Amino acid sequence: MPDRRHKSTPNAHLPTKPCAVCGRSITWRKKWERDWENIRYCSDACRRAGVTDTDAALELAILRLLRELRAADATICPSQAAIAVAGNVPEAWRPLMEPARAAARRLVDKGQIDITQGGRVVDPSTARGPIRLRLRRSAR
Repeated sequence: MPDRRHKSTPNAHLPTKPCAVCGRSITWRKKWERDWENIRYCSDACRRAGVTDTDAALELAILRLLRELRAADATICPSQAAIAVAGNVPEAWRPLMEPARAAARRLVDKGQIDITQGGRVVDPSTARGPIRLRLRRSAR
């Protein structure tokens, strides 16, 4: 009978680093061998977009909301940060949801927060569906 155990991904041994804009993992490629230290973006779209003032405001809103919570393991939804940045304009927060998730991924890279699903810390680059944000225990 053949061995049907789950095999690891073939690129698991390659170095990775986060995109400076969206926070997703960039995996090393042979064509970047000589320039790997200078690679900062996962795509041309991220290179063009850069980190905007709104992105910075979302990061600050996430940290502010989390620090206002009293419980040690209290979490927020990224939508709360989007709502805080959008102000009192109805439905203006919805377009800020993906930028809020990107801001959360950047904060994970900086070691300030964790992204969780079902109470467990998850990889920010591969998390799909609803996520929660909490201060990293060492950042409290």
